[in-house]
Amino acid sequence: MSININNQLWTTLSRKAWAIRENAFILGKTKVGSALIDESDNIYDGCNIEHKFRSHDIHAEVNAIGNMIAGGGKRIVAILIVAERERFTPCGSCMDWIFQFGGPDCLVGFQNKPDGEISQYTAHELMPHYPF
Repeated sequence: MSININNQLWTTLSRKAWAIRENAFILGKTKVGSALIDESDNIYDGCNIEHKFRSHDIHAEVNAIGNMIAGGGKRIVAILIVAERERFTPCGSCMDWIFQFGGPDCLVGFQNKPDGEISQYTAHELMPHYPF
């Protein structure tokens, strides 16, 4: 069963994610920001950091999750990913991280412009055949 996150909390995550997105270090075209809330109501954020060889890129979701772990958090309740793209979802590797620290009921939101609509799914809805 998924946890309900109210609009005010999604708005807070959105503001944090769009703000941190400005710090992204990119070599390509897409800046990405992410913000999450953990089970203790702490908010962590992260942006993408691209590496010249691209095999070492740090995705915004993983950056936010790493900041949560470094800050003492243990479990993601909801994570929001923002980018100026028409449609997007976390990649499979990022979904592995989301499942590891959020589980199938973790809420995953996407927003393609500030103050735009937030599409919301559970991790399970995005990857229904994920092995547990």
